[in-house]
Amino acid sequence: MSALRLEAVSKEFGAIHAVNGVSLTLEPGQVMGLMGDNGAGKSTLVKLIAGNFRPTRGRIYLKDEEVTFHGPLDARRHGIEIVYQDLALCDNLTAAVNVFLGRELTRRIGPFQILDYAAMNRRAAELFKGLKSETRARDKVRSMSGGQRQAVAIARTRLSEPDIVLMDEPTAAISVRQVAEVLSLIRELRAHGIAVILISHRMPDVFAVADRIVVLRRGSKVADKAVADTSPEEVTGLITGAISHA
Repeated sequence: MSALRLEAVSKEFGAIHAVNGVSLTLEPGQVMGLMGDNGAGKSTLVKLIAGNFRPTRGRIYLKDEEVTFHGPLDARRHGIEIVYQDLALCDNLTAAVNVFLGRELTRRIGPFQILDYAAMNRRAAELFKGLKSETRARDKVRSMSGGQRQAVAIARTRLSEPDIVLMDEPTAAISVRQVAEVLSLIRELRAHGIAVILISHRMPDVFAVADRIVVLRRGSKVADKAVADTSPEEVTGLITGAISHA
């Protein structure tokens, strides 16, 4: 049973054909690298999966059941989480509070409901431990490295025990050491049976962690190959159009 299946999915914005008849299958615990030049349709495709857009044509299946999303919260209820490139973190808050943003834990004291910081700290610490991250629940995000910030964003996705995590350029603009931390986090998601779609322009990162690579060009899928069956040179040719299909 596949975690996700797209059948001839298209998205049009007036005369603009952002995604053209893309079909793909993502298995549980599989990391798919989604690559393509700027404007290739990667972000639009991910937003279709995340419920931000509805397809103009085509069908989306989760665990072999057709689904129609009416918004991102609907997709989340179906087990899909997304980590955007900007991470959407609050620098002035702790890691734990960021993990629980919008889903804060509370406790009652008499007639009052107050935030249960102790419970959020404990649960966040468990999530970081599960990801094998050294991020500390009580530290403020403003003092964290890029890799630690990614750990906070990824821990937030684990709250809902998702089946699929979509990641948009998670290794952009961070150091080599921090890139290694983020790739390790992605491997931990895979080890927990979570399927990952990784959008990235960084070829070494994709080849280091992905099981498959899907290449889009001008909204169409031009390749869908196991990492072992392709090479950075071939993928570069597919992205630029030097190679038409593979």
